[in-house]
Amino acid sequence: MEARSLELRGGRSLLERSPLSGIGDKILRWVLTALAAGILALIAFFFIRLYVEAKPAFDRFGIFGFTFDNNWDVSRQIFGALPLVVGTLITSAVALLIGVPVAVGTALYVTEFAPRPIRAVLSFTIELLAAFPSVVLGLWGVYVLIPKLKPAEQWFSDTFSFLPFVGGPVAGPNYFIGGLLLAIMLIPIVTAISREVISTVPAEHKEAALALGATRWEMIKMAVLPYSRAGITGAAMLGLGRAIGETIAVTLVIGNAPQIGKQLFDQGYTLAAVIANEFGEAASDPVHRAALIAAGLVLFVLTLAVNAIARLLVNRGVHGRRATKEAAPA
Repeated sequence: MEARSLELRGGRSLLERSPLSGIGDKILRWVLTALAAGILALIAFFFIRLYVEAKPAFDRFGIFGFTFDNNWDVSRQIFGALPLVVGTLITSAVALLIGVPVAVGTALYVTEFAPRPIRAVLSFTIELLAAFPSVVLGLWGVYVLIPKLKPAEQWFSDTFSFLPFVGGPVAGPNYFIGGLLLAIMLIPIVTAISREVISTVPAEHKEAALALGATRWEMIKMAVLPYSRAGITGAAMLGLGRAIGETIAVTLVIGNAPQIGKQLFDQGYTLAAVIANEFGEAASDPVHRAALIAAGLVLFVLTLAVNAIARLLVNRGVHGRRATKEAAPA
């Protein structure tokens, strides 16, 4: 046993090792610590730099005045970002409502129902959506989605006008088309992460549910979804982060109207779209440029908030699952 122990240590006891033998571990620890600290420093630098560049706009309109004022008028030098924030949140919410159920359902089908020979083909085909350039999807939305879906949108608006935020004439580019394009763009990442999470569900959990007489759907509801809820939530939040920051595709299909629409099928604007559209012309106007950078700072903070909420939800789900496992033997 002692000879075996010495063999695992390279033939030398710990007392015979050189004092420098552990320097590699220390260097690795320092390097990894420096890299982690560098990431935090980079985020802090981004925030500080954006705030410094946006300070002229904040000094003129105030932080809350800029963020929550419902008036973005370049010609009058008035910049209130509330229509942009609302447009960003509406399109992102539409993308989540459409994209996440499709992505999770696709992941469940691939892992639980699809025949083995076509699983890889389905996974590869879905992930191809992530390779499409956003400008191509935007042009497809302009020339295909907007004209083809407008009659259906008008029928929905007329039929369900009793619902809040629905009813009235349908604009060509609108919130819904922007959210639909974002849903298509977030499906690959949510599907891929959800598939990996669902595949980690222990086979014993699924076999136990089936042995108790559960149907395939009941097994998924009782064993698969509760176990993978935290991971699916994290995937959805990552998809939301992608939707919030998307620029070109949404710019082409949302209408770029700096006002809060009265219904789902009205034109609007987003934080990323206004920066892409107006930054070139704002080079000679310091206040306009500062307002666009301030919009970028709001977008940055919004993205950080989404990621923080996602981490909180994932941690809560993981802790809840651990508590359930610990309480099970009792």
